Amino acid sequence: MPMFRKKPVVIEAIQYTENNREEIEHFTGNGAKVNIEGKRRSVVIETLEGTMIGEPGDWIIKGVMGEFYPCKPHIFAATYDPVEEGE
Repeated sequence: MPMFRKKPVVIEAIQYTENNREEIEHFTGNGAKVNIEGKRRSVVIETLEGTMIGEPGDWIIKGVMGEFYPCKPHIFAATYDPVEEGE
């Protein structure tokens, strides 16, 4: 079976904390809508694959094509490492 390695790509991301609505909306260029109604405060994002919901703690990632999508914290931690400025 052929095997592949993911290309190293530096991405921009911000973690949704329920208290950073304006920061999320600014980061996505108002492409994300933060639902503040009810018990569950979620981020609604239109992605290349359709509508996705981000929950508090999820990371909102800006992809290589300028698209945005949510990522669960455990997947983010397994996939990405912090980059020092200038790397």
